[in-house]
Amino acid sequence: MQLRHWVADDLDAFFDIYSRWDVMRWLGPQPRRALVDLDEARERLARWQARERELADPYGLWAIVPDGSGHPVGTALLLPLHDGDGPTGEVEVGWHLHPDHQGRGLATEAARRLLRDAPPGVLALTDPDNERSQAVARRLGMRDEGLTDRWFGLTARQFRAP
Repeated sequence: MQLRHWVADDLDAFFDIYSRWDVMRWLGPQPRRALVDLDEARERLARWQARERELADPYGLWAIVPDGSGHPVGTALLLPLHDGDGPTGEVEVGWHLHPDHQGRGLATEAARRLLRDAPPGVLALTDPDNERSQAVARRLGMRDEGLTDRWFGLTARQFRAP
């Protein structure tokens, strides 16, 4: 598996992932919704790329590309967290996968790679009902710290890496 930056040529794969309700139902503020067309996908991908230009590795929104595929099937992220008061010094690790590629260990492997170079105490924030993402956090050895309303105006289950 390869982790690399998303590029413009990945637009179709990006849209294929983020236009699916079974991916987007877990991501972002309410009301959650899937991307509706390639123009919207292009705009979101451009925003991601602009955000990444402000970050140094290992931080970023990384395309997950299975060996032999050449096409992204998801995203692994490592990003500084902000709350209502601004930058917090906390860092988030996260993962999103196309439904056809879930259950193969890709999210766990991608997050584990990012955590190798991350500061200690990185957080994973999951929708309270997203048991599959919570299972990934547990496989990574992250400690469940319970529910929090601190991030993104949402209630999330927070996990912390050792």
